Amino acid sequence: MSSYRPEIRPTLALALPIIVGQVSQMLMGVTDSVMIGRAGTVPLAASSFGGNVFNVFFVIGIGLMIPVSIFVARARGAENPREAGEYLRHGMALAVLFGVLETVAMVVIGTQLHRFGQPPEVVAVVGPFYALITGSLLSVFLYLVLRQFAEAMGHPWAPMFIMLAGVGLNAALNWVFIYGNLGVPALGLTGAGISTFVSRVLGAVVIFVWLRRDPKVRAAWPQRWWGGYSRARFGEMLKIGLPASGMLLFETTAFAFSSVMIGWLGAAPLAAHQIAITCASMAFMFPLGLSMAAGMRVSQAVGAGQPARRRPIAFGAMGLGMAATGTFALVFWFAGGAVAAWFVTDVAVIALATRMLAVAALFQMVDGMQVIGASCLRAISDVKVPTLLTFAAYWVVALPLGYLLGVRGSLGAVGVWIGIASGLALAAVLLPWRFARLTRIG
Repeated sequence: MSSYRPEIRPTLALALPIIVGQVSQMLMGVTDSVMIGRAGTVPLAASSFGGNVFNVFFVIGIGLMIPVSIFVARARGAENPREAGEYLRHGMALAVLFGVLETVAMVVIGTQLHRFGQPPEVVAVVGPFYALITGSLLSVFLYLVLRQFAEAMGHPWAPMFIMLAGVGLNAALNWVFIYGNLGVPALGLTGAGISTFVSRVLGAVVIFVWLRRDPKVRAAWPQRWWGGYSRARFGEMLKIGLPASGMLLFETTAFAFSSVMIGWLGAAPLAAHQIAITCASMAFMFPLGLSMAAGMRVSQAVGAGQPARRRPIAFGAMGLGMAATGTFALVFWFAGGAVAAWFVTDVAVIALATRMLAVAALFQMVDGMQVIGASCLRAISDVKVPTLLTFAAYWVVALPLGYLLGVRGSLGAVGVWIGIASGLALAAVLLPWRFARLTRIG
């Protein structure tokens, strides 16, 4: 324990602004839903449809940009700021490349939205909104790279404040463009798309300008942006980024398909699922922030040639994650009914959501363990086996078990959630165990 305690405080100090930034990102989505919902049910459904398509490409981008934080943190640990700047420069190039490719893919999919089986009235209004969020994808990727660079260099507070400002700006622009204030015509869903586009582009511009002027990162700031790229650097970044995208997609699509299965059971189970997953997702931001901080600090220890610090950093973060998720688990277990009642008044939905939140209470702690374990494994460049383990946990265990218990069995939506919880529990055992085995010294 004497080696663990000194690592807990710096991990928590780095994680706190990251957690606030992650929660702010969620709040931006919640704010959009609330404000669009007041414009009508069809615009809300259309925003959900377009947003779900966007999120698939967004998740791929998150995985591809993860190596920036890993390699910048290693360079910082090795006290090599020039190398940190090179990984920022290469990360920006990857962001442009994949941002353009994914934007083109989204444009092509945008011509086929009528094939997704959505209501005709939803497809009829989603086009302009979908085009605007598609146009914002490149700026989102650039912001991700710049944010990860800042955090890996030990400066997480400015990205947090920029994200908070983005939430406020998005809400203000929604008020103007959705409802038609300050002399602007009411544009409804299209207005929400304009707000999102402007907020995301400005966020990328502001963080770039701030980093360029910040004397704390001046030594690592690239002297040039184009040309002279290293194929080896791109290769090592993609070697981590592509499997990381796969891991995130396995988890994201598993939860998405769980929603589909619950939708087969009826409207009330789907509504209860939405309540429970919203609560669980908000709670997940805390271990997610800790996982990002732990991954950067493990990478820094690798770069500094201090292998003995890897375990204390990782397992100290897991202890913090258990404490945070344990708190939420107690709330979900003992006050799930009260939480569900904040969302709806339907007694049947509240009762079912309460039972699902009880299952969420059980998987909160294991969810935190698996996400921190996965991040720390990426920090030591171990990605292939964890990707296979993640696939097995979600697609071999979680979804089939949820189908058997919930759809074919008698447990309904709760059974689907038990399946997801089982997959998370398996990942929470296997990923930390693999990290412990690979970082054993002596």
